Amino acid sequence: MSFNRKGYKLPKLSCWARVTLVSLSIWLLCSLLPIVATSQESPSALFDEVWETVNQNFYDPKFNSVDWGAMKEKYKPQVKNTKSVEEVVVVINQMLSELNTSHTRLYTQAEPAYYQLLGIFDGYSELQQKAKKHLPNGKLEYSGIGAFTKEIEGKTFAIAILDDSPAAKAGLKVGDEILEADGKPYQPIKSFQDKVGQKVKLLVRRTADPNSQEEIAIEPKIYNATQMFLEAQKASVEIIEKNDRKIGYIHIWSRVGNERDLRQFEEELIYGRLKGADGLILDLRDGWGGVDMGYLRLFAGKSPDIVNTARDGSRNKISYDWEKPVVALVNEGTRSAKEILAFAFQKYNIGKVVGSKTAGYVVAGRPFLMKDGNLLYLAVVDVSVDGERLEGKGVTPDISVPSPIPYAQGADPQKQRAIEVVLEAIS
Repeated sequence: MSFNRKGYKLPKLSCWARVTLVSLSIWLLCSLLPIVATSQESPSALFDEVWETVNQNFYDPKFNSVDWGAMKEKYKPQVKNTKSVEEVVVVINQMLSELNTSHTRLYTQAEPAYYQLLGIFDGYSELQQKAKKHLPNGKLEYSGIGAFTKEIEGKTFAIAILDDSPAAKAGLKVGDEILEADGKPYQPIKSFQDKVGQKVKLLVRRTADPNSQEEIAIEPKIYNATQMFLEAQKASVEIIEKNDRKIGYIHIWSRVGNERDLRQFEEELIYGRLKGADGLILDLRDGWGGVDMGYLRLFAGKSPDIVNTARDGSRNKISYDWEKPVVALVNEGTRSAKEILAFAFQKYNIGKVVGSKTAGYVVAGRPFLMKDGNLLYLAVVDVSVDGERLEGKGVTPDISVPSPIPYAQGADPQKQRAIEVVLEAIS
């Protein structure tokens, strides 16, 4: 058992490593992935394949108190009335929602999440190769603008925007209602397909006034699903100067294959742009989960201070621990392993957690490629953290700051409050 600088007991790193492997199961289960032949499926066959995959692999043999056999009888007749794959997927996802469990959904190639999940599961090379056979250009990439959207009361709102993305450069803001793209209904991929290098006109509304419409010209780009979150993480780094203090900020969007996100973060913290900051904001909002518990080592572990002395007598001290104030920023888009980080911040007194309650999505998910190329993301392992189950519960922040999305006009009260909390801690 080790202690942090404030004297609180911390779990051994090996324990947290075990939690990571169980809670994420992203890289651990690589060898167990099914290899599915490429073929076309009828709507009924797709439905049966999804149902059977859940039947054999869902983490709970009692299906979270749901009669899974009865669900098949309830929803399969609806498949006969569908007229497209999209309609079949809607029916299947209605059936999956009956399990009332996170990490359980069927994704199509019309959704950025399809590519993003495949990119996050970077260690599953066989899965990725099989998926590429279903993609027009054989690559894990899509045309997009880097905006996460959500349907709220039948309207499409931007809820998060990747750093240095086309959306960010064009001035799209969190809270904007997206009305149209080039005069047609907005679709996150189709609206930008074959339009890289061209300007796409987004019609948005920034206030509740129906007449407050504005046109934004955005040039989409090709997003490489295995690189996009690391690129956004690098671009997010900033130093906020306030009251003669320097506050570092970085947004962790998701774990990237082979722990590249953690290595990049360590370099920024120890040697790079964040090194000289007086305090730090670790933004865990939105994106996906999957981050490594190695982040905790930097804030709660204890490594020796190393001093390098050159021939001329100059000395350079290197510390692999962050011993200055740090705040974790969370919201309802904080999910999976990022919720475990927030939990650890509270339990081991690492730093304050600011924002809104997290998603409560803390089981281990795993992707299954269907024969027609659709992607089933399924909860395959249950997770507890220090004996506590966070699935369906989430983490309530120490300092709650609501941040309504519709027509927010880019305002970020949660980040502003986090800055204040860091300043108070520095003082």
